[in-house]
Amino acid sequence: MVVYITLLPPFACSTRVSNEVGAGNVDRAKNAVTVTMKLSVFLALSFILLLIIGHGLWASLFTGSAMIAAKFAAITPLLMISIVLDSTQGVLSGVARGCGWQHLAATTNLVAYYLAGMPVAILLAFKLNLYTHGLWLGLITGLACQTSVMVIITLRTKWSKLVDAMVKNRDDYVA
Repeated sequence: MVVYITLLPPFACSTRVSNEVGAGNVDRAKNAVTVTMKLSVFLALSFILLLIIGHGLWASLFTGSAMIAAKFAAITPLLMISIVLDSTQGVLSGVARGCGWQHLAATTNLVAYYLAGMPVAILLAFKLNLYTHGLWLGLITGLACQTSVMVIITLRTKWSKLVDAMVKNRDDYVA
């Protein structure tokens, strides 16, 4: 339940960006992206710190088995990477939704996971016998690809042109 806290900033970001772009406030839309990204990274790093500090405690809450606790310890670094990537990717996808580019975010998601993440997961897990680590590394590959593309899209966004298009076609704008 606590991990869901990192999912809240992207929802707020998409709403805030869409409202500011619709109102013609370019600087406020950019500020919303910056603030939300900082908050999301802060939350991700906070959860990573909790994982580091309470590492033994987390496993003991769910199992008494030393073997399962050891497997959790082995996969915790991958969990930490996933938390950071998922937090940033969520915000960047929220920006895309706020700009009216849902199709772009969805396409990026599908391509990243099906053309990059899944083949890597299958290769590592079943061909190289990395099993759980391989599956998770495939997930991380998909997340990294999606995050990278969304960073490029966000950095290359021409905010003033986006606002002009929204204002010009406010009644029938479809991205």
